[in-house]
Amino acid sequence: MATGPQGSGYPEQAAQLTEARAEYAWLRAGSQTVQQQPLRDFAQAMRSFFTGTHRRPTWRKAGVNEGFRQVRFKPHHVERLNRRFGQVRVPKVGWVRFRLSRPVPEGVKSYRVTRDRAGRWHVAFAHIPDSIASPGDGSVVGIDRGVVVSAALSTGELLHAPALTRGESKRLKVLQQRLARAKRGSSRREKTKRAIATLKARERDRRKDWVEKTTTNLARRFDVIRVEALDVRAMTRSARGTVEQPGVRVAQKRGLNRAIVRSGWGQLVTRLQHKAFGRVEQVPAAYTSQRCSACGHVAPGNRKSQAVFECEACNAERCNADVNAARNIAAGRAVTARGDLAGRRSANREPQLNTPAA
Repeated sequence: MATGPQGSGYPEQAAQLTEARAEYAWLRAGSQTVQQQPLRDFAQAMRSFFTGTHRRPTWRKAGVNEGFRQVRFKPHHVERLNRRFGQVRVPKVGWVRFRLSRPVPEGVKSYRVTRDRAGRWHVAFAHIPDSIASPGDGSVVGIDRGVVVSAALSTGELLHAPALTRGESKRLKVLQQRLARAKRGSSRREKTKRAIATLKARERDRRKDWVEKTTTNLARRFDVIRVEALDVRAMTRSARGTVEQPGVRVAQKRGLNRAIVRSGWGQLVTRLQHKAFGRVEQVPAAYTSQRCSACGHVAPGNRKSQAVFECEACNAERCNADVNAARNIAAGRAVTARGDLAGRRSANREPQLNTPAA
């Protein structure tokens, strides 16, 4: 099933699918529209790759994001049964009940059914939600993302992404040790993997819920939301290197990567851009943690520790280091060297900040 430079292999692959359905009864028992959709998606992915907008498609791993997509289904194929449950008509399967986590929007034309590693089935309806209206008061907030404090606001608020409890973390460690001792392919190993996936799915659900509530709150409270311009994907890459050039401090970097993922850096900004469309600005992150938000002095010694900021040049009151960085981000100050030339140029046109008095 080869594809051309522009993903033109779909007609050939569709013809091969028709021949295979005629030969195999188990394949013919499934819906042809559902089976054709992955071929269309693959053709589109190859076109996006060759036009330079996306990366090359990769092989899907068994047990990860298992599912299928159904497009162009009719509106009466999804119904609400009561306050908690609805049902959707799946081709060649029939009516399937699902838990209504939120109302199904009007005008949806496609949905995706997936199965996660914890064995849970989900149905997601494709719909572009409306952005949240701004308060219109000219308020500006800066957000500094970190590991110890997931998000520090220029207003002085410190937000923490939820994680597993102490008991859940202890159980996860025990399960991971059990998994290392289990024989590959055994039932015991599969049962342990399922238990680990259940705990991690619980943590992921809590983090996603926190991100949704936090971003909705910020989009409703502030007109302009400024964040650090961070390449989270590059920051969480592995440091193990290659056989010829192995990496150093790989275990420490792996722990940092996991901490960044647990803090929800990428999800937070992505959902803010969806909900506060056109009101999210990205500010260069260089030296924002070393610059005093009161006088503008930049020095490594200003940050006494991870949590304490005390300027060496002025008598500003000692404050939280993440909050100080968030205030620099809110002001839109881009520091590109051991100085504050950009900040001085913009000193006369800085916006009114929604921050407490120093």
